[in-house]
Amino acid sequence: MKSFTAGVNDAGQRADKFLEKAVPLLPKNLLYKYIRLKRIKINGKRCEISQRIQVGDVIDLYINDEFFGQENTNRLPFLSAPVFSDIIYEDDNILLADKKTGLVVHEDESGSSDTLINRILHYLYDKGEYDPDNELSFTPALCNRIDRNTSGIVVCAKNAESLRILNEKIKARELTKLYLCVTCGIPSKKEAEIRTYIEKDEASKTVHITNKKTASSRSAVTRYRVLSVSGSLALCEVELVTGRTHQIRAHMAHIGCPLLGDGKYRRNEENRKYGVKTQALQAHKLTFSFIGGAGILDYLNGKSFTAPTPWFVQKFFA
Repeated sequence: MKSFTAGVNDAGQRADKFLEKAVPLLPKNLLYKYIRLKRIKINGKRCEISQRIQVGDVIDLYINDEFFGQENTNRLPFLSAPVFSDIIYEDDNILLADKKTGLVVHEDESGSSDTLINRILHYLYDKGEYDPDNELSFTPALCNRIDRNTSGIVVCAKNAESLRILNEKIKARELTKLYLCVTCGIPSKKEAEIRTYIEKDEASKTVHITNKKTASSRSAVTRYRVLSVSGSLALCEVELVTGRTHQIRAHMAHIGCPLLGDGKYRRNEENRKYGVKTQALQAHKLTFSFIGGAGILDYLNGKSFTAPTPWFVQKFFA
């Protein structure tokens, strides 16, 4: 038998979802079976699957010790990642990270523990703001993601309420994200909106642009404006209205102006003459544009944050 006492970051979750995180070794079929058999109780009473966890709730689990015994195996893998230091903004609720080119946001097929989220967890652990021993079901989490070879702003929620609010606001498109990129070729229109459909190709890990809706495609909308021109290169500011995989890279290539350094949507031999090995793309500016209330994050409404000047601006447009 083991007991948990729910904290602030556990509140508001359905009982079954909370238990899946708090006891990850317990198979889902047994979880529901034990709830039915009253071997899992909340405040001494029957646990209902859809019951919402409240702060201070005591959850008693009359289940075998084997479901708790291995939880501490390699409990802190994030400590093997370097401590994160490239912080654009931080408060008690959120952290805005300046992700560098080449760093993945989450663990990928390489299996490396050196990821953006692990670096941030290491940083928060060293600060005493995050300790897995004090959390039953919550881990600080990234609210958006960008490609390995894209640099710039990534948002991390430091508590469950902030994560819930930011996920809702991102879904409602109440965070405005502006990117900087360099295109090979000058767009014919200095300012325009690109509307197409995007379809993933899992085999090649690329996307295809289509002008007609298909069963597997999703709508994609990108706005851009040309900020500066240097020879055959253009520095563009891009707004993602939708957030599809490789959207900026694919859309700019679609209009005949692929991103400098992009090996998937542009031939690498053309990039070599500029001495560029990675795509010239940065998540440059983030603005919180909340419509209605944002709870504990209301103070962020109307605020904008900008990443440092990217390498490609310094190299080609200084």
